[in-house]
Amino acid sequence: MDFIEINALRLRCVIGCRDEERRGRSDVVIDLRIGADARAAGVSDDLADTWNYRTATKAIIDHVEGSAHRTVEAMATAVARLLVIDHDARWVRVRVHKPGALRFADTVGIEIERTVADFLKSATDTMRGSAL
Repeated sequence: MDFIEINALRLRCVIGCRDEERRGRSDVVIDLRIGADARAAGVSDDLADTWNYRTATKAIIDHVEGSAHRTVEAMATAVARLLVIDHDARWVRVRVHKPGALRFADTVGIEIERTVADFLKSATDTMRGSAL
């Protein structure tokens, strides 16, 4: 598998659990590693054969800047879902860091890995739970 990397995407959003965190926007830094098949583009040198990271990144920016997640875990999961479900990534690693969230630390964050199966499973579990 080939990987596309997008590092240090710096965005501002509402994130946090405490009232003072939710009154304004905070900085978040997102790193992405996206599993894709780059063989066709490597041979053809044609943009049409690439995984469109520009469109995917714009969708991430729109989502994150309009979001109001309470946790970095929820934000990372939402970004992963967007990439694998809406943009057909085979696999993603998403790192979300919140600078200044913890005294004496530069950042606090999480790193997750997801595939489409992770989201299909959760949708199936949700449907099963509502049928019981």
